[in-house]
Amino acid sequence: MSDIMVNLKSFQSECAVEECKQSLLCLRSRCKGLMVNACAHAVFFCKLLHALSQLCVSFLRQKESGKVSLISSKESMGSEGLKVGIIGGGHIGKQLARALLELSGVSSQNIHISTRRPETLSEFQQLGVECFYDNGQLVAWADIVFLCCLPSHLQQICSGIHSALREPCIVYSLVTAVPLPRLKQLLSYSAILRPQYQCTSRNLRNIWGTNGTITAALQDPIVIQATCPCGPKERIAVTGKWLEAIFYAALNSCMWWRLPHQRTLKLLNDICFPEHCPICAEQKTSCPRFVCGNFVSQTFVSSLTQEDTFPWFDLTTVQMKESPFSQLLARSVLLQNHLTLFYCTSFGVLLAKSGGMASRISSLPATADPRMVLGHESMSTHNCY
Repeated sequence: MSDIMVNLKSFQSECAVEECKQSLLCLRSRCKGLMVNACAHAVFFCKLLHALSQLCVSFLRQKESGKVSLISSKESMGSEGLKVGIIGGGHIGKQLARALLELSGVSSQNIHISTRRPETLSEFQQLGVECFYDNGQLVAWADIVFLCCLPSHLQQICSGIHSALREPCIVYSLVTAVPLPRLKQLLSYSAILRPQYQCTSRNLRNIWGTNGTITAALQDPIVIQATCPCGPKERIAVTGKWLEAIFYAALNSCMWWRLPHQRTLKLLNDICFPEHCPICAEQKTSCPRFVCGNFVSQTFVSSLTQEDTFPWFDLTTVQMKESPFSQLLARSVLLQNHLTLFYCTSFGVLLAKSGGMASRISSLPATADPRMVLGHESMSTHNCY
């Protein structure tokens, strides 16, 4: 249902605020902006993992055609679609669940929520989301678990789930008050992602607004551009370490499938770089392509055989130290531009040429698979860089 007062400024709460307190409205907009960014990045990460896991399954099934499948019941990440768990049914958990249901392409049957009061989540249960209160069960089932709880509850939750955690499950924390080293200590686990956001402007009201839903904001091309991790570092921005971490997490996913490193790189390249790229057409250049040396050291590259997988990367270390990929991102404007294209187009947003406005791709839904939309350098247990 649309907000009938959205264009009637005199009816909006901001008009009742005294002029001397108008500056405090930026806090409300900052809260909305942080939530929009957090949901956008979570949705994008799920899209990437989902697309990659489907390609992995397809490749292995083709390879094993006529034979017993390599995909076992214990290693079935993605064989039934990406399985997403959310711990916490409060404001953050609900907003994230709505965004995932509407925009990620993950089916409602593959989203589970664990909360102390599952009876308050009837709107999600009616859509097919399973809601219950058993954090251990949720973690044992999911491929990725979003922590959406209060900071005061985190220690108890971590003590209850750390024994159930197993690779390749990824813990994605939206608990901003607890730093990454503390999370690693509480969980005794290394496959953890924790995005960090920086607010660099007080003038946020014209970007995120305070009216409307998160999912509606994430269908606005201007908002999608504003949340892009490779975009201009203004207003609210996620640090570059998040972008590095999601690509190393993608490599971990392929390693769990036992995909050779060259096949892994091909799948990533197929997903991230379009066959007919508007950037390269305009600049008359070729799309960048990921190579081994973008993620691991040249010494480690020289030790790999053709059938070797990438190593298992410690995602917490990825986010706290320099890596070959962070060095690549810092120096390659061409790669940044292509990842911006990949990010925006995965939401169905078409970037205009420089100086123009972005627009939504009318022929593709917001939930479209990134592959369909785009058309087709110690972070591990090994000393790899």
